Amino acid sequence: MAGDYFTFLDSKSQTISDDGFEPLFMPSQAFDYQRDLIEFAVKKGRVALYEDCGLGKSLQELAWAQNVAEHTNGNVLFLTPLAVTAQMEMEAKKFGIEAKRSRDGAVHRGITITNYEKLHLFNPSDFDGMVCDESSILKGFDGKTRKALTEFCETIPYRLACTATPAPNDYMELGNHAEFLGVMTCTETLSLFFVHDGGDTSKWRLKRHAEQEFWKWICSWAVALRAPSDLGYSDG
Repeated sequence: MAGDYFTFLDSKSQTISDDGFEPLFMPSQAFDYQRDLIEFAVKKGRVALYEDCGLGKSLQELAWAQNVAEHTNGNVLFLTPLAVTAQMEMEAKKFGIEAKRSRDGAVHRGITITNYEKLHLFNPSDFDGMVCDESSILKGFDGKTRKALTEFCETIPYRLACTATPAPNDYMELGNHAEFLGVMTCTETLSLFFVHDGGDTSKWRLKRHAEQEFWKWICSWAVALRAPSDLGYSDG
């Protein structure tokens, strides 16, 4: 009876389970905290990495994408701002990862890098994984780009969102990331954890009794990092 009760409690939990797999590829250049974050992201399958500038998100994104490509024997779409596409292709080569840019909707075997403005040229059925670099682009609740990204990846099983600039008190941005990852819709997130702040329906206040559960839920699909020491690693 006790076992059935704890199973029932687990079914009510808002934390998400791992939908990924054991890593197949790990770049030799990765530092210890980067290796652990890559492993975490690969095992999760759908995850957000909120890391400060200079912590090597590009390496982690590319390693995650390479793992998905090898695991599925399929393709990964790697979205970046326009100014970063060439740099990301060079980074991939530096780490021994094959990734090529596409400006016309052509899909390259493995990892295809393109900018957000070219998303409409691609078909989601061609991809098993998707990376959103500088994913704060999801911040706009009513933004066309946010809506297009969320709809595009609905059938894509593996998703990674990375940014150095998530606003820790911008609950709408966190909710949009959760929706992009397929964890929970932004509307469901707001109704479950928040209440309207006074008469301004555009402002939301975290329910006092739900605060701990909210951040526990965030930690089940995201990592926030200002420095390696935040997670117990050396900053050296």
